Amino acid sequence: MNFNRILSRNKEEERFYYLQEHTPDNLATSLLQWIPRFKQNVIILCIGTDRSTGDALGPLVGTFLCEQKPSSLSVYGTLDHPVHAKNIHEHLTTIQQNHFNPFIIAVDACLGKYSSIGTIIAGQGSLRPGAAVKKDLPEVGNVFISGVVNISGYMEYFVLQSTRLSIVMNMAKKIACSLKQVDDRLTNRRYTKKHKKSAR
Repeated sequence: MNFNRILSRNKEEERFYYLQEHTPDNLATSLLQWIPRFKQNVIILCIGTDRSTGDALGPLVGTFLCEQKPSSLSVYGTLDHPVHAKNIHEHLTTIQQNHFNPFIIAVDACLGKYSSIGTIIAGQGSLRPGAAVKKDLPEVGNVFISGVVNISGYMEYFVLQSTRLSIVMNMAKKIACSLKQVDDRLTNRRYTKKHKKSAR
């Protein structure tokens, strides 16, 4: 859980409202622009915990995405195996050990203005998980996806616990759908590249 304040200043950033019909398509298009062409090790790092409704966005995205069996993306962080404050260092070490030069898309919930609730923010650069609840965790991600699930500024722990599951679930489904589109397009890119090479 981070504040609606991204660390990557002066970088490209896009905002999408989760109820808009074309949000998954538009989000996928933006993400693909930021992923280096033919990048082999693309990691989806879904941060959060199922012990808090507001902070469950990341694990839900990971779970929904894994159910679609992506072939070109490696997913860390699900409801069964969440990535949270107590184990994020361990998971980052595992990613570095198991994936050469990984490109990480970090997914996390965030708090923001009332008018921003339901907004999915994506952009280049890192985010700082745990910032909304005063936790000192490492900056993560080459690209971020951050979903505004509730308002910031007062009793953040209570706000997270009282966040409506409906909005978190629906935002997670849209983000997972978008990431599956990214997976499909990356897989198609690699298939096309492979067959071009074999045809020479």
